[in-house]
Amino acid sequence: MYVAVSGNIGSGKTTLTSKLAKHYGWTAEFEAVDNNPYLADFYTDMQRWAFHLQIYFLNSRFKQITDIARRNHTTIQDRTIYEDAYIFAANLYKSHLLSERDYQNYLNLFHSMVSHAKAPDLLIYLRADIPKLVSQIQKRGRAYEDAIRLDYLKNLNAHYEDWIGHYRLGRLLVIDVNNMDFVANVEDFASIVEKIDVELNGLFSTAPAQKGLF
Repeated sequence: MYVAVSGNIGSGKTTLTSKLAKHYGWTAEFEAVDNNPYLADFYTDMQRWAFHLQIYFLNSRFKQITDIARRNHTTIQDRTIYEDAYIFAANLYKSHLLSERDYQNYLNLFHSMVSHAKAPDLLIYLRADIPKLVSQIQKRGRAYEDAIRLDYLKNLNAHYEDWIGHYRLGRLLVIDVNNMDFVANVEDFASIVEKIDVELNGLFSTAPAQKGLF
């Protein structure tokens, strides 16, 4: 099976992906952040580096999902290829940080890729308001993220809510993490696992041929 965790910058995707992989014994695929050659430059000059950054993420994500498709065991992915296009690239375009030419070129490439891709069996969306996102971003202390503007996070959140509201590619689990700390509080993590177990049981009951993948 293919499970993915989605959410805005600072929502806790990477941490939850890691914890769920350990809990269930799944393989984890993480977002290419630490070794991304464009990320720091992008937050300094978004207009100059937006296209480069989006192409890098798109290629990285497509490689991940092609690797996932070849496996015979469950993988959990930190952010999906759909978020690259429908959240981040769309936001950059609407904010006039991606030109019409570059955006259309990007979308053509994205649509070619997703025509060969399988959507997640279960998508977990972490819903977080701006104060929570800012707190989490500050807590992890990445220097290049100091340049992230509040309006950028707000616009991304608006795109996320719109995308999630229309998501129909598979099972969707929305988790409000505003009043959660699933790292420090065992009860918070347990409540998330309980919700996921319900979704996984639903997947098993509707797709018996997939039994035994866990």
